[in-house]
Amino acid sequence: MATHSGLAARLGEVLGTALIAIVEHAGETTAVVQRDALVTVIAALRDAEDLKFNQLTDLCGADYPERAERFEIVVHLLSMAHNLRLRVKVSTDGRAPVPSLTTLFPNAGWYERETWDCYGVMFAGNPDMRRILTDYGFEGHPFRKDFPLTGHVELRWSEEHKRVVYEPVKLAQDFRSFDFLSPWEGTDYVLPGDEKAAGQ
Repeated sequence: MATHSGLAARLGEVLGTALIAIVEHAGETTAVVQRDALVTVIAALRDAEDLKFNQLTDLCGADYPERAERFEIVVHLLSMAHNLRLRVKVSTDGRAPVPSLTTLFPNAGWYERETWDCYGVMFAGNPDMRRILTDYGFEGHPFRKDFPLTGHVELRWSEEHKRVVYEPVKLAQDFRSFDFLSPWEGTDYVLPGDEKAAGQ
């Protein structure tokens, strides 16, 4: 049975040339693998008797705009039999699709749809790549770091048209700047009630 201390060495044996790097941080192990080998890698991790990573607990994305392959797809696996967790990462530029894991873990379908919706990363082999969180006519992908904070359009119910309408974003107020100065420090005025304390 693999233990956390021996996991990195065992991953090298199981994954072979598909493995790019192993990162150990804060007691957690991450395997960075070749994008095209993702399905083979996950199947090997699931089927190895001494690993048995047979639960996909999450699949999500991350955006690093300064990189050539700016998107990371992160797969979180759990082995209940051996009490082990593993993170597997692949990267893409957004144009190259990532292989879908739905043939191995049907629950990956929803996570992949969410990642497509929020980041715009396609999953080759996913049978249902519709949006899952944003509206049908939504433009762009809101978790990309170059997505405008206000979005492109807003929708509202129009009493005039008796339907939902899309229109350019109108901000009711500008972005506010908050004064985070503590009311108990550095003020040149007396707060209500403080005058009682001053007389004691």
